[in-house]
Amino acid sequence: MFNLIQLSVLAAVGRHGSVTEAAKELHYSQPSVSHHLARLEAAAGVKLVQRVGRGIRLTPEGQLLAHRAAEIVGRVDAASSELAAQVGLQSGRVRLAANASALSTIVPKAVDALAQAYPGIELSLIDRHPVESLQLLRHGEVDVAVVFRYANAPAESGEFRLVQLGDDPIHLISRQGDDSLANHRESSWIGGCDRCVAELLAVCRSADFDPRIGSHSDDIVVVQALVAAGLGVALLPGLALQAHRRPDVHATELVGLRRQIQAATYGEPPDPPAVAAVLDALGAASALQEVGGPPDHVS
Repeated sequence: MFNLIQLSVLAAVGRHGSVTEAAKELHYSQPSVSHHLARLEAAAGVKLVQRVGRGIRLTPEGQLLAHRAAEIVGRVDAASSELAAQVGLQSGRVRLAANASALSTIVPKAVDALAQAYPGIELSLIDRHPVESLQLLRHGEVDVAVVFRYANAPAESGEFRLVQLGDDPIHLISRQGDDSLANHRESSWIGGCDRCVAELLAVCRSADFDPRIGSHSDDIVVVQALVAAGLGVALLPGLALQAHRRPDVHATELVGLRRQIQAATYGEPPDPPAVAAVLDALGAASALQEVGGPPDHVS
């Protein structure tokens, strides 16, 4: 008796003509693909694949079964999608990871809109930085990750599917309102997460100096408190300033410096209906969000 996993493996091998490429598509290991092929051959009672040099090809029997397997798997996927579309938006749970500034601004708006449109969907939230969020997504511990990426940073791995939510401008946060990076060559700086520190280094080096980082904090409340106390200057994105803004610090938008806000999912499309609904709500919330915060100056 054949099972759906075995048929999916054979269909993938038929499409790619390669165990390696089939394993990549299915997110299986190569030994796992070979194991399923061997079990399928044992169940079929005929040889389905044969070695050709350093690769493989399907036998005529393998080609016949691979064609039917693709049809069967496609029909099962279609039935699953139709069923999910029918009941998925009436109930279900979506797990979302995001960093503090997104959780304080974009996400609450999306949660409110989602609750009104689809009250049966339960959305659970977790506060994590982008690297951690993507790890949770890869391991199946969350369904959606809202992440940020600076302009000069490497793109995320192609294994993730990314939806652009918007651009978030970067601000210089100071105590005295000095709105030029050049005025802070000798200042002490406050660093944040690894991605934020990398961006701080890049921004300051573009102004021909290396920042002296004297303090570290990922907390937007703490960072502004340290600036207000005269312990340094910092860079903060607009969403962070919308989430929390002290009246006794100055924010200067640095023209041309922005980070991308993205929603990431994992695996082959399409997304489950509840996840797709969350992505739509995040996109709508981002469009309504006045990204940027209230700067005192624009340099």
